[in-house]
Amino acid sequence: MLLQRLKIPFECVSPGVDETPLPNEKPAAMVLRLAQEKAQAVAQQFPDSLIIGADQVGVIENTILGKPLVYENAIKQLLLMSGQRVRFLIGLCLLNTKDNTSQVVLETFDVVFRTLTLQMIEDYLKKEPALNCAGSFTVEGLGISLVEKLQGDDYTALIGLPLIRLVTMLKDQQGI
Repeated sequence: MLLQRLKIPFECVSPGVDETPLPNEKPAAMVLRLAQEKAQAVAQQFPDSLIIGADQVGVIENTILGKPLVYENAIKQLLLMSGQRVRFLIGLCLLNTKDNTSQVVLETFDVVFRTLTLQMIEDYLKKEPALNCAGSFTVEGLGISLVEKLQGDDYTALIGLPLIRLVTMLKDQQGI
């Protein structure tokens, strides 16, 4: 959805990368590593191409809020996020398979959540398919109703792909 805004041709491919954090891995290091691994995982399928890899997690006091995958985990995450400031970390990698060079950057975006009741959370999760979203949260959908304040330079980073930074990276490679 976000890449369509740039009006450039692209293909979406699932990289099949295990997103489990490594032992003692810091959240920022993890999203940068995963963005690179995702790009590398599909690189052989696309020689002479630019490959975009991205990863995102939410963080509260060094607690990683990844994809909850199941309803119970989503409830726990959203209860933890209630009334809190959550920093979302977004790793972005642009890999050029023509010369095997890459640009890797970290973007951040802060979200201050409203005080959430269990009923609010359950109602949200019944209406919003957020089990595959970092922090059980989708700002581009009903998740905006859980928010008190957004702080960051590029709201598309919060959606999962920081387009402002990506455009700069693409221009550095060959222009768009």
